[in-house]
Amino acid sequence: MFKYLPHTEADIKEMLAVIGVQRLDDLFQEIPNDLLGKDLNIPPSHSELEIYQRFNELAAKNKVLIPFVGAGAYDHYTPSVIRHLIERQEFLTAYTPYQPEISQGTLQYIFEYQSLICELTGMDVSNASMYDGATATAEAMMMAANAKNRKKVLISKTVNPNIIKVVETYAKYRDIEVGIVDEIDGITSLEDFKQQNDTENACLIVQNPNFYGIIEDYNGYREILDETKGLFIMNSDPSTLAVLKTPAEYGVDIACGDAQTLGVPLSFGGPYIGYLATTTKLMRKMPGRICGVTTDSEGKRAFVLTLQAREQHIRREKANSNICSNQSLLALFVTIYLSIMGEKGLKEAQMNSVNATHYLCESLTKLPTFRLAYNREYFKDVAIQTTLDPNIIDQALFEHGFLGPLQFGKFDETKKDVLLFSATEKRTKAEIDRLVEVLEAL
Repeated sequence: MFKYLPHTEADIKEMLAVIGVQRLDDLFQEIPNDLLGKDLNIPPSHSELEIYQRFNELAAKNKVLIPFVGAGAYDHYTPSVIRHLIERQEFLTAYTPYQPEISQGTLQYIFEYQSLICELTGMDVSNASMYDGATATAEAMMMAANAKNRKKVLISKTVNPNIIKVVETYAKYRDIEVGIVDEIDGITSLEDFKQQNDTENACLIVQNPNFYGIIEDYNGYREILDETKGLFIMNSDPSTLAVLKTPAEYGVDIACGDAQTLGVPLSFGGPYIGYLATTTKLMRKMPGRICGVTTDSEGKRAFVLTLQAREQHIRREKANSNICSNQSLLALFVTIYLSIMGEKGLKEAQMNSVNATHYLCESLTKLPTFRLAYNREYFKDVAIQTTLDPNIIDQALFEHGFLGPLQFGKFDETKKDVLLFSATEKRTKAEIDRLVEVLEAL
């Protein structure tokens, strides 16, 4: 056993049994076999420079695709100035800013990040410690359960399935029951929510725009939750809030989601950054770090961590969360992006994304093999039914340099496959026309 790997073979065998797999390799079964076990053929005794050159040769064989898929991760434009600014010395302070006297640069942009998230969502307080949108939603769920001291939560079926799975996983080990609110024609069923909501329910979790890209109207949900004293949680793509109603306007108690759309590149799947914002009433229940502004002994403005003790709480059982950590680098990405874009620029980028997605949808639905799955207002994701084989679509698009769309099942009444397409402000008319030509040829 290698001295830095503390798990014995017996430990590993026991852990695998608990999660229900036979071998460590089973943990990677989602990865295609042709991507596993590749020999990089790195010769021995190479210098660092030679290793870099070798990997650059291997990377040159990668095929960079043009994405037409979103579902939570979007190919938005990242201004080049961001990568230059994040390397400035005043931002390269300590990873964890518990010593404010040497971390003012870090603390300032965390404070600015929180302020910008609050401005987008309309909420009172934000933290800066969420890994991604899925875990941020799970943290919001646990925050609500703790605040209400209840063991039941509801989540809409129109929330991204990956987020639902993460919420269910976190809930399982907190002995929290998760109820799924059904959908009708692509939106949350108000009637099903009314039937499932009771005084045992801590919260309702919804998404807007939802997984299908549909803009849902959540007016009236707040009043129903008030009758049972439950909390309202909304997962939103924060970039869309430059155009759509904010969570605060719907009376939401906790706003959460993934801030990847605010300047963070796709980066082959991550890392991204989640956000979590809430009301003043609930801010002491919020996990993670919160940065505040004060004055020092000389009366000068100073930034400090506030409200929460180091790593949440000394007593682990009293903590809302023990996993959230500092997302400083990506918070800085978001802060610089929003500062550069401003209100006008962010709105323009989102409207261009909406226009690109609508042009894509209109072009596709002119073909006899595609039709709109839901006749509702959508943002930058759109669900489209097809009579074609999705695997053939994937292969044809891949061969022509495109990534997407996302497959997510069939409609029971038609047995036709449903695909989720997406476009952002980076997708040009020429790219969209070329994609439609490929599909038309099928």
